[in-house]
Amino acid sequence: MTPVIALVGRPNVGKSTLFNQMTRSRDALVADFPGLTRDRKYGEGSYEGQRFIVIDTGGLTGDEQGLDLEMARQSMQAVEEADIVLFLVDGRAGLTAGDELIADSLRRSGKQAHLVVNKTDGQDPDIAASDFYSLGFESTFLIAASHNRGIRSMLEILLPSEEEREEEDRADRYPGIRIGVVGRPNVGKSTLVNRMLGEERVVVYDMPGTTRDSVYIPYERQGSQYTLIDTAGVRRRKNVSEVVEKFSIIKTLQAIDDAHVVILVIDAREGLVDQDLHLIGFVLDAGRSLVIAINKWDGMDPEDRARVKEQVQRRLDFLDYADKHYISALHGSGVGVMYESVEACYESAMAKWPTNRLTAILQDAIAQHQPPMVHGRRIKLRYAHQGGSNPPVIVVHGNQVDSLPGAYKRYLENTLRKVLKVTGSPIRFEFKSGENPFAGKVDRLTPRQKVKKDNDEKKGRRPKKQRQKSLKR
Repeated sequence: MTPVIALVGRPNVGKSTLFNQMTRSRDALVADFPGLTRDRKYGEGSYEGQRFIVIDTGGLTGDEQGLDLEMARQSMQAVEEADIVLFLVDGRAGLTAGDELIADSLRRSGKQAHLVVNKTDGQDPDIAASDFYSLGFESTFLIAASHNRGIRSMLEILLPSEEEREEEDRADRYPGIRIGVVGRPNVGKSTLVNRMLGEERVVVYDMPGTTRDSVYIPYERQGSQYTLIDTAGVRRRKNVSEVVEKFSIIKTLQAIDDAHVVILVIDAREGLVDQDLHLIGFVLDAGRSLVIAINKWDGMDPEDRARVKEQVQRRLDFLDYADKHYISALHGSGVGVMYESVEACYESAMAKWPTNRLTAILQDAIAQHQPPMVHGRRIKLRYAHQGGSNPPVIVVHGNQVDSLPGAYKRYLENTLRKVLKVTGSPIRFEFKSGENPFAGKVDRLTPRQKVKKDNDEKKGRRPKKQRQKSLKR
Protein backbone atom coordinates (compact mmCIF):
# COMPACT_ATOMS: atom_id res chain seq x y z
CA MET A 1 0.00 0.00 0.00
CA THR A 2 1.21 3.51 -0.85
CA PRO A 3 1.27 5.66 2.33
CA VAL A 4 -0.86 8.83 2.32
CA ILE A 5 0.50 11.85 4.23
CA ALA A 6 -1.76 14.82 5.08
CA LEU A 7 -0.33 18.25 5.96
CA VAL A 8 -2.51 20.27 8.37
CA GLY A 9 -2.00 23.38 10.47
CA ARG A 10 -2.80 27.06 10.79
CA PRO A 11 -2.56 29.36 7.77
CA ASN A 12 0.92 30.44 6.67
CA VAL A 13 2.90 27.88 8.67
CA GLY A 14 4.57 26.46 5.53
CA LYS A 15 2.34 23.55 4.48
CA SER A 16 2.51 24.36 0.76
CA THR A 17 6.28 24.88 0.92
CA LEU A 18 6.68 21.47 2.55
CA PHE A 19 4.31 19.96 -0.03
CA ASN A 20 6.52 21.29 -2.85
CA GLN A 21 9.69 19.96 -1.21
CA MET A 22 8.21 16.50 -0.63
CA THR A 23 6.82 16.22 -4.17
CA ARG A 24 9.76 18.09 -5.77
CA SER A 25 7.34 20.27 -7.66
CA ARG A 26 5.82 23.76 -7.68
CA ASP A 27 2.24 22.55 -7.81
CA ALA A 28 1.19 24.29 -4.58
CA LEU A 29 1.01 28.08 -4.63
CA VAL A 30 3.32 29.69 -2.09
CA ALA A 31 3.09 33.30 -0.89
CA ASP A 32 3.62 35.17 2.36
CA PHE A 33 -0.01 35.64 3.28
CA PRO A 34 -2.51 33.27 4.90
CA GLY A 35 -5.37 31.38 3.28
CA LEU A 36 -3.86 30.87 -0.17
CA THR A 37 -4.71 27.16 -0.31
CA ARG A 38 -8.51 26.81 -0.47
CA ASP A 39 -8.89 23.14 -1.36
CA ARG A 40 -7.07 19.86 -1.00
CA LYS A 41 -4.16 19.35 -3.38
CA TYR A 42 -2.67 15.91 -4.05
CA GLY A 43 0.90 15.16 -5.07
CA GLU A 44 3.21 12.15 -5.34
CA GLY A 45 6.64 11.86 -3.80
CA SER A 46 9.35 9.24 -3.39
CA TYR A 47 12.07 8.57 -0.81
CA GLU A 48 14.58 5.70 -1.03
CA GLY A 49 12.34 3.86 -3.50
CA GLN A 50 9.19 4.21 -1.33
CA ARG A 51 6.37 6.08 -3.08
CA PHE A 52 3.91 8.16 -1.07
CA ILE A 53 1.02 10.56 -1.65
CA VAL A 54 0.96 14.01 -0.03
CA ILE A 55 -2.21 16.06 0.60
CA ASP A 56 -1.85 19.82 1.05
CA THR A 57 -4.78 21.39 2.92
CA GLY A 58 -6.14 24.82 3.72
CA GLY A 59 -5.21 26.52 6.96
CA LEU A 60 -7.21 25.79 10.12
CA THR A 61 -7.94 28.23 12.93
CA GLY A 62 -10.30 26.23 15.15
CA ASP A 63 -13.21 28.71 14.95
CA GLU A 64 -14.01 28.63 11.23
CA GLN A 65 -17.11 30.21 9.71
CA GLY A 66 -18.46 30.57 6.15
CA LEU A 67 -15.85 29.75 3.51
CA ASP A 68 -13.31 28.94 6.21
CA LEU A 69 -15.70 26.32 7.61
CA GLU A 70 -15.79 24.56 4.22
CA MET A 71 -11.96 24.67 4.10
CA ALA A 72 -11.88 23.08 7.56
CA ARG A 73 -14.16 20.29 6.37
CA GLN A 74 -11.82 19.67 3.42
CA SER A 75 -8.83 19.52 5.78
CA MET A 76 -10.50 17.06 8.15
CA GLN A 77 -11.52 14.92 5.18
CA ALA A 78 -7.83 14.77 4.24
CA VAL A 79 -7.06 13.64 7.79
CA GLU A 80 -9.58 10.81 7.41
CA GLU A 81 -7.98 9.71 4.11
CA ALA A 82 -4.40 9.80 5.43
CA ASP A 83 -2.26 7.10 7.01
CA ILE A 84 0.09 9.72 8.51
CA VAL A 85 -0.86 13.25 9.60
CA LEU A 86 1.80 15.96 9.86
CA PHE A 87 0.67 18.85 12.08
CA LEU A 88 2.74 21.88 11.10
CA VAL A 89 3.38 24.75 13.51
CA ASP A 90 5.39 27.96 13.16
CA GLY A 91 8.59 27.87 15.22
CA ARG A 92 8.97 31.64 14.98
CA ALA A 93 5.43 32.52 16.07
CA GLY A 94 5.42 30.08 18.98
CA LEU A 95 2.44 28.22 20.41
CA THR A 96 -0.97 29.81 19.72
CA ALA A 97 -4.54 29.09 20.80
CA GLY A 98 -5.26 27.92 17.24
CA ASP A 99 -2.49 25.30 17.51
CA GLU A 100 -4.03 23.97 20.71
CA LEU A 101 -7.49 23.71 19.12
CA ILE A 102 -6.11 21.85 16.08
CA ALA A 103 -4.09 19.48 18.31
CA ASP A 104 -7.23 18.69 20.30
CA SER A 105 -9.15 17.99 17.09
CA LEU A 106 -6.42 15.63 15.84
CA ARG A 107 -6.42 13.71 19.11
CA ARG A 108 -10.18 13.16 18.80
CA SER A 109 -9.74 11.89 15.22
CA GLY A 110 -7.65 8.95 16.48
CA LYS A 111 -5.19 9.27 13.58
CA GLN A 112 -1.43 8.80 13.82
CA ALA A 113 -0.31 12.46 14.03
CA HIS A 114 3.20 13.89 14.29
CA LEU A 115 4.19 17.42 15.28
CA VAL A 116 6.38 19.27 12.76
CA VAL A 117 7.97 22.54 13.93
CA ASN A 118 8.74 24.56 10.79
CA LYS A 119 10.78 27.74 10.25
CA THR A 120 13.54 26.73 12.67
CA ASP A 121 16.23 28.28 10.46
CA GLY A 122 18.14 31.19 11.98
CA GLN A 123 17.41 30.13 15.59
CA ASP A 124 18.14 27.35 18.03
CA PRO A 125 15.78 24.49 16.96
CA ASP A 126 15.38 23.19 20.52
CA ILE A 127 14.35 26.61 21.79
CA ALA A 128 11.95 27.03 18.84
CA ALA A 129 10.27 23.71 19.69
CA SER A 130 10.18 24.11 23.47
CA ASP A 131 6.72 25.78 23.55
CA PHE A 132 5.12 22.97 21.54
CA TYR A 133 6.11 20.01 23.74
CA SER A 134 3.11 20.84 25.97
CA LEU A 135 0.83 19.64 23.14
CA GLY A 136 1.77 16.08 24.10
CA PHE A 137 2.71 14.57 20.70
CA GLU A 138 4.90 11.46 20.92
CA SER A 139 7.14 12.45 17.99
CA THR A 140 8.35 15.93 17.05
CA PHE A 141 10.32 16.90 13.94
CA LEU A 142 12.27 20.16 13.53
CA ILE A 143 12.51 21.37 9.92
CA ALA A 144 13.05 24.42 7.74
CA ALA A 145 10.89 23.66 4.69
CA SER A 146 12.03 26.69 2.69
CA HIS A 147 15.66 25.48 2.95
CA ASN A 148 14.80 21.75 2.66
CA ARG A 149 16.35 21.01 6.06
CA GLY A 150 15.26 18.11 8.24
CA ILE A 151 12.79 16.74 5.68
CA ARG A 152 14.84 13.71 4.61
CA SER A 153 15.48 12.59 8.19
CA MET A 154 11.75 13.02 8.90
CA LEU A 155 10.77 10.83 5.93
CA GLU A 156 13.37 8.25 6.97
CA ILE A 157 11.49 7.82 10.26
CA LEU A 158 7.94 8.05 8.89
CA LEU A 159 8.14 5.79 5.84
CA PRO A 160 8.61 2.01 6.03
CA SER A 161 11.99 0.66 4.96
CA GLU A 162 12.46 -2.05 2.33
CA GLU A 163 12.78 -4.64 5.12
CA GLU A 164 9.48 -3.49 6.65
CA ARG A 165 7.74 -3.72 3.26
CA GLU A 166 9.04 -7.29 2.85
CA GLU A 167 7.76 -8.04 6.34
CA GLU A 168 4.27 -6.88 5.33
CA ASP A 169 4.35 -9.27 2.36
CA ARG A 170 5.36 -12.18 4.64
CA ALA A 171 2.60 -11.29 7.09
CA ASP A 172 0.00 -11.62 4.33
CA ARG A 173 1.27 -15.10 3.39
CA TYR A 174 1.96 -16.46 6.89
CA PRO A 175 -0.33 -15.03 9.60
CA GLY A 176 0.55 -14.53 13.26
CA ILE A 177 3.89 -15.11 14.94
CA ARG A 178 6.24 -17.08 12.69
CA ILE A 179 8.34 -19.54 14.70
CA GLY A 180 11.31 -21.17 12.99
CA VAL A 181 12.56 -24.43 14.52
CA VAL A 182 16.21 -25.06 13.61
CA GLY A 183 19.02 -27.34 14.74
CA ARG A 184 21.40 -30.07 13.68
CA PRO A 185 19.96 -33.28 12.17
CA ASN A 186 18.19 -35.68 14.52
CA VAL A 187 18.03 -33.38 17.56
CA GLY A 188 14.22 -33.62 17.69
CA LYS A 189 13.01 -30.64 15.66
CA SER A 190 10.09 -32.39 13.99
CA THR A 191 9.13 -34.08 17.29
CA LEU A 192 9.02 -30.63 18.91
CA VAL A 193 6.90 -29.26 16.03
CA ASN A 194 4.39 -32.11 16.42
CA ARG A 195 4.28 -31.58 20.18
CA MET A 196 3.65 -27.84 19.77
CA LEU A 197 0.90 -28.56 17.21
CA GLY A 198 -0.61 -31.39 19.21
CA GLU A 199 -0.86 -33.61 16.13
CA GLU A 200 1.32 -35.54 13.69
CA ARG A 201 1.86 -32.94 10.98
CA VAL A 202 5.48 -33.58 9.93
CA VAL A 203 7.46 -36.76 9.40
CA VAL A 204 9.32 -38.00 12.48
CA TYR A 205 11.86 -40.80 12.03
CA ASP A 206 15.04 -41.62 13.90
CA MET A 207 17.35 -41.01 10.98
CA PRO A 208 19.20 -37.79 10.11
CA GLY A 209 17.90 -35.85 7.11
CA THR A 210 14.23 -36.90 7.21
CA THR A 211 13.03 -33.31 6.64
CA ARG A 212 14.29 -32.19 3.23
CA ASP A 213 12.40 -28.91 2.87
CA SER A 214 11.09 -26.18 5.16
CA VAL A 215 7.45 -26.80 6.08
CA TYR A 216 5.21 -23.80 6.94
CA ILE A 217 2.28 -24.78 9.19
CA PRO A 218 -0.27 -22.09 10.19
CA TYR A 219 -2.30 -22.90 13.32
CA GLU A 220 -4.15 -21.29 16.23
CA ARG A 221 -3.51 -21.68 19.97
CA GLN A 222 -5.64 -20.11 22.70
CA GLY A 223 -7.02 -17.53 20.30
CA SER A 224 -3.60 -16.47 18.91
CA GLN A 225 -2.32 -17.24 15.42
CA TYR A 226 1.08 -18.81 14.74
CA THR A 227 3.00 -20.24 11.81
CA LEU A 228 5.50 -23.00 12.66
CA ILE A 229 8.41 -23.51 10.28
CA ASP A 230 10.02 -26.96 10.50
CA THR A 231 13.42 -26.93 8.80
CA ALA A 232 15.99 -29.41 7.59
CA GLY A 233 18.92 -30.12 9.89
CA VAL A 234 22.12 -28.22 9.12
CA ARG A 235 25.34 -30.24 9.25
CA ARG A 236 28.95 -29.14 8.93
CA ARG A 237 29.95 -28.23 5.39
CA LYS A 238 32.44 -31.10 5.01
CA ASN A 239 29.62 -33.56 5.80
CA VAL A 240 27.27 -32.09 3.18
CA SER A 241 27.60 -34.07 -0.03
CA GLU A 242 24.15 -34.48 -1.59
CA VAL A 243 22.87 -31.70 -3.82
CA VAL A 244 19.42 -32.06 -2.23
CA GLU A 245 20.87 -31.54 1.25
CA LYS A 246 22.73 -28.41 0.13
CA PHE A 247 19.45 -27.06 -1.21
CA SER A 248 17.80 -27.91 2.14
CA ILE A 249 20.38 -25.83 4.01
CA ILE A 250 19.57 -22.84 1.80
CA LYS A 251 15.88 -23.31 2.57
CA THR A 252 16.73 -23.42 6.29
CA LEU A 253 18.58 -20.10 6.09
CA GLN A 254 15.64 -18.60 4.20
CA ALA A 255 13.28 -19.91 6.90
CA ILE A 256 15.39 -18.17 9.57
CA ASP A 257 15.02 -14.95 7.63
CA ASP A 258 11.24 -15.46 7.35
CA ALA A 259 10.76 -16.12 11.07
CA HIS A 260 9.98 -13.65 13.84
CA VAL A 261 11.35 -15.97 16.54
CA VAL A 262 13.78 -18.86 16.10
CA ILE A 263 13.82 -21.86 18.46
CA LEU A 264 17.26 -23.46 18.33
CA VAL A 265 17.03 -27.12 19.38
CA ILE A 266 20.12 -28.63 21.05
CA ASP A 267 20.58 -32.31 21.89
CA ALA A 268 21.23 -32.48 25.66
CA ARG A 269 22.76 -35.98 25.33
CA GLU A 270 25.46 -34.70 22.95
CA GLY A 271 25.87 -31.32 24.62
CA LEU A 272 26.64 -28.01 22.93
CA VAL A 273 28.82 -28.47 19.83
CA ASP A 274 30.47 -26.06 17.42
CA GLN A 275 27.74 -26.51 14.79
CA ASP A 276 25.18 -25.27 17.31
CA LEU A 277 27.25 -22.11 17.70
CA HIS A 278 27.42 -21.70 13.91
CA LEU A 279 23.62 -21.89 13.75
CA ILE A 280 23.35 -19.29 16.50
CA GLY A 281 25.61 -17.10 14.37
CA PHE A 282 23.22 -17.48 11.41
CA VAL A 283 20.27 -16.46 13.59
CA LEU A 284 22.06 -13.42 15.04
CA ASP A 285 23.31 -12.32 11.60
CA ALA A 286 19.70 -12.41 10.40
CA GLY A 287 18.72 -10.32 13.42
CA ARG A 288 16.08 -12.73 14.66
CA SER A 289 14.89 -13.27 18.22
CA LEU A 290 16.19 -16.48 19.75
CA VAL A 291 14.92 -19.09 22.21
CA ILE A 292 17.24 -21.97 23.18
CA ALA A 293 15.59 -25.38 23.66
CA ILE A 294 17.83 -28.08 25.19
CA ASN A 295 15.95 -31.25 24.16
CA LYS A 296 16.02 -34.89 25.35
CA TRP A 297 16.31 -33.77 28.97
CA ASP A 298 14.28 -36.73 30.23
CA GLY A 299 16.12 -39.73 31.68
CA MET A 300 19.46 -37.91 32.19
CA ASP A 301 21.46 -38.38 35.38
CA PRO A 302 21.75 -35.38 37.74
CA GLU A 303 25.51 -35.25 37.09
CA ASP A 304 24.99 -35.11 33.32
CA ARG A 305 22.32 -32.43 33.70
CA ALA A 306 24.62 -30.30 35.85
CA ARG A 307 27.43 -30.72 33.30
CA VAL A 308 25.19 -29.62 30.38
CA LYS A 309 23.85 -26.62 32.30
CA GLU A 310 27.37 -25.48 33.18
CA GLN A 311 28.44 -25.87 29.53
CA VAL A 312 25.44 -23.91 28.22
CA GLN A 313 25.96 -21.13 30.75
CA ARG A 314 29.68 -20.88 30.00
CA ARG A 315 29.60 -21.08 26.19
CA LEU A 316 26.41 -19.05 25.71
CA ASP A 317 27.32 -16.29 28.13
CA PHE A 318 27.02 -13.75 25.28
CA LEU A 319 23.32 -14.73 24.90
CA ASP A 320 22.29 -13.75 28.41
CA TYR A 321 19.22 -11.98 26.96
CA ALA A 322 17.87 -15.19 25.34
CA ASP A 323 15.62 -17.55 27.33
CA LYS A 324 16.83 -21.15 27.71
CA HIS A 325 14.43 -24.07 28.25
CA TYR A 326 15.30 -27.66 29.20
CA ILE A 327 12.60 -29.80 27.57
CA SER A 328 11.53 -33.22 26.37
CA ALA A 329 9.79 -32.89 23.02
CA LEU A 330 8.88 -36.58 23.09
CA HIS A 331 7.04 -36.39 26.43
CA GLY A 332 6.03 -32.72 26.27
CA SER A 333 7.69 -31.57 29.50
CA GLY A 334 8.65 -27.87 29.40
CA VAL A 335 7.26 -27.30 25.87
CA GLY A 336 4.20 -25.24 26.80
CA VAL A 337 6.26 -22.76 28.81
CA MET A 338 8.23 -21.84 25.68
CA TYR A 339 5.21 -19.98 24.27
CA GLU A 340 5.68 -17.30 26.94
CA SER A 341 9.26 -16.75 25.76
CA VAL A 342 8.17 -16.77 22.10
CA GLU A 343 5.52 -14.09 22.71
CA ALA A 344 7.93 -11.95 24.76
CA CYS A 345 10.51 -12.20 21.95
CA TYR A 346 7.93 -11.23 19.34
CA GLU A 347 6.78 -8.19 21.32
CA SER A 348 10.39 -7.03 21.70
CA ALA A 349 11.26 -7.61 18.03
CA MET A 350 8.19 -5.75 16.71
CA ALA A 351 8.03 -2.99 19.34
CA LYS A 352 7.64 0.65 18.25
CA TRP A 353 9.19 3.35 20.44
CA PRO A 354 8.61 7.10 19.97
CA THR A 355 11.57 9.32 19.15
CA ASN A 356 11.09 11.37 22.32
CA ARG A 357 11.49 8.32 24.54
CA LEU A 358 14.56 6.95 22.74
CA THR A 359 16.20 10.39 22.84
CA ALA A 360 15.44 10.74 26.56
CA ILE A 361 17.01 7.31 27.28
CA LEU A 362 20.05 8.26 25.17
CA GLN A 363 20.52 11.55 27.05
CA ASP A 364 20.16 9.82 30.42
CA ALA A 365 22.80 7.25 29.38
CA ILE A 366 25.16 10.06 28.30
CA ALA A 367 24.60 11.86 31.61
CA GLN A 368 25.57 8.67 33.48
CA HIS A 369 28.61 7.93 31.31
CA GLN A 370 29.95 10.47 28.79
CA PRO A 371 31.39 9.39 25.41
CA PRO A 372 35.20 9.65 25.23
CA MET A 373 37.27 12.51 23.82
CA VAL A 374 38.68 12.13 20.29
CA HIS A 375 41.44 14.49 19.10
CA GLY A 376 40.63 16.82 21.98
CA ARG A 377 36.91 16.97 21.12
CA ARG A 378 34.04 15.22 22.89
CA ILE A 379 31.91 12.85 20.79
CA LYS A 380 28.37 14.27 20.78
CA LEU A 381 25.26 12.10 20.46
CA ARG A 382 22.25 14.37 19.86
CA TYR A 383 19.12 12.28 19.37
CA ALA A 384 17.88 8.76 18.53
CA HIS A 385 14.95 7.33 16.63
CA GLN A 386 13.79 3.89 15.54
CA GLY A 387 14.81 2.85 12.05
CA GLY A 388 13.12 -0.56 11.78
CA SER A 389 11.80 -3.67 13.52
CA ASN A 390 12.61 -7.40 13.62
CA PRO A 391 15.26 -6.70 14.78
CA PRO A 392 14.81 -3.28 16.38
CA VAL A 393 17.08 -0.73 14.70
CA ILE A 394 18.05 2.39 16.66
CA VAL A 395 19.49 5.28 14.61
CA VAL A 396 21.66 7.66 16.64
CA HIS A 397 22.64 11.04 15.21
CA GLY A 398 25.67 12.99 16.40
CA ASN A 399 29.20 14.17 15.63
CA GLN A 400 32.35 12.00 15.24
CA VAL A 401 30.24 8.85 15.60
CA ASP A 402 32.72 6.89 13.44
CA SER A 403 35.19 7.19 16.34
CA LEU A 404 32.75 5.83 18.95
CA PRO A 405 34.41 2.81 20.67
CA GLY A 406 32.75 -0.59 20.59
CA ALA A 407 32.64 -0.68 24.40
CA TYR A 408 30.52 2.47 24.47
CA LYS A 409 28.17 1.05 21.82
CA ARG A 410 27.70 -2.05 23.99
CA TYR A 411 27.01 0.22 26.95
CA LEU A 412 24.25 1.98 24.99
CA GLU A 413 22.80 -1.37 23.87
CA ASN A 414 22.72 -2.73 27.42
CA THR A 415 21.13 0.47 28.70
CA LEU A 416 18.40 0.48 26.05
CA ARG A 417 17.77 -3.25 26.51
CA LYS A 418 17.35 -2.79 30.26
CA VAL A 419 15.12 0.31 30.10
CA LEU A 420 12.96 -0.91 27.18
CA LYS A 421 12.86 -4.49 28.55
CA VAL A 422 13.91 -6.11 25.28
CA THR A 423 13.86 -9.92 25.61
CA GLY A 424 15.42 -12.43 23.24
CA SER A 425 15.94 -9.99 20.37
CA PRO A 426 19.22 -8.41 19.28
CA ILE A 427 19.31 -4.61 18.96
CA ARG A 428 21.08 -3.06 16.00
CA PHE A 429 22.50 0.45 15.99
CA GLU A 430 23.16 2.84 13.12
CA PHE A 431 25.26 5.89 13.90
CA LYS A 432 24.96 8.88 11.58
CA SER A 433 26.94 12.11 11.72
CA GLY A 434 25.98 15.50 10.34
CA GLU A 435 27.40 15.98 6.87
CA ASN A 436 29.70 18.88 6.08
CA PRO A 437 27.75 20.96 3.49
CA PHE A 438 31.03 21.98 1.82
CA ALA A 439 32.54 18.49 1.69
CA GLY A 440 33.23 17.24 -1.82
CA LYS A 441 32.44 20.56 -3.50
CA VAL A 442 34.76 21.65 -6.27
CA ASP A 443 36.34 25.09 -5.95
CA ARG A 444 34.54 27.38 -8.36
CA LEU A 445 37.50 29.35 -9.68
CA THR A 446 37.87 31.11 -12.99
CA PRO A 447 40.65 29.82 -15.31
CA ARG A 448 42.74 32.88 -14.41
CA GLN A 449 42.33 32.22 -10.67
CA LYS A 450 43.27 28.56 -11.14
CA VAL A 451 46.53 29.52 -12.95
CA LYS A 452 47.42 31.99 -10.16
CA LYS A 453 46.65 29.36 -7.50
CA ASP A 454 48.87 26.77 -9.26
CA ASN A 455 51.75 29.28 -9.52
CA ASP A 456 51.45 30.21 -5.84
CA GLU A 457 51.54 26.52 -4.83
CA LYS A 458 54.66 25.93 -6.97
CA LYS A 459 56.42 28.90 -5.31
CA GLY A 460 55.30 27.78 -1.86
CA ARG A 461 53.24 30.92 -1.30
CA ARG A 462 50.17 30.83 0.92
CA PRO A 463 46.84 32.26 -0.21
CA LYS A 464 46.26 35.95 0.48
CA LYS A 465 43.77 35.40 3.33
CA GLN A 466 46.18 33.10 5.16
CA ARG A 467 49.02 35.67 4.78
CA GLN A 468 46.77 38.39 6.25
CA LYS A 469 45.88 36.19 9.25
CA SER A 470 49.57 35.45 9.96
CA LEU A 471 50.42 39.19 9.78
CA LYS A 472 47.67 39.99 12.29
CA ARG A 473 49.15 37.44 14.69
